Amino acid sequence: MPKFSPTFRRSAIVAALAASTLLTACATESTYRPAVGRGFERSGYSDRQIEDNRFQVSFSGNSYTSRDTVEKYLLFRAAELTVQRGYDYFVFADRNVDKSTRTYTTPGVGGFGGFGYGGGFGGGYWGPSWRYRGRGFGWRSWDPYFGDPFFDRGVDINTIDKYEANAEIVVGKGPKPKDNIRAFDAREVLRNLGPSIVTPK
Repeated sequence: MPKFSPTFRRSAIVAALAASTLLTACATESTYRPAVGRGFERSGYSDRQIEDNRFQVSFSGNSYTSRDTVEKYLLFRAAELTVQRGYDYFVFADRNVDKSTRTYTTPGVGGFGGFGYGGGFGGGYWGPSWRYRGRGFGWRSWDPYFGDPFFDRGVDINTIDKYEANAEIVVGKGPKPKDNIRAFDAREVLRNLGPSIVTPK
């Protein structure tokens, strides 16, 4: 069995506690607020002005936020931004929803996971590999590219999906164009969706 220094053990414990805290913090749907976090952990809305009357808007949910909620919050942010800038309606010039997926591998009791470097077939590659204590088998390594992760029942595999909605909007003043199904009356959207929008407590 490998021997680790006290410093290494402390670092491993701190990393495990941080991961546990992150999972606990994300145990509910994202609330409607300015975006926080980066990459896969990003959550909330953001926007950017492209031209005088054109903006990019996005809303990213955490792993507990449904696609419907993400799309609703994007629509609400587009309406809110429109009114804040002194306009009456907005038109979706472009709109899409991206789905991101991550797979987490949790070692069995007494295990320690981390990213490592693996190589094979005459070449190396960077990728996730795990050093863990299997149940009844001692320390071993697992690599997602080789071997069956279900062979060792001491390894738990969780797949997490999250959605991010993005849009480009063009804003305008006066009544919305009646013949454009991509056009929305901003104040009407705020009035109808407002009661279902959850903000931070």
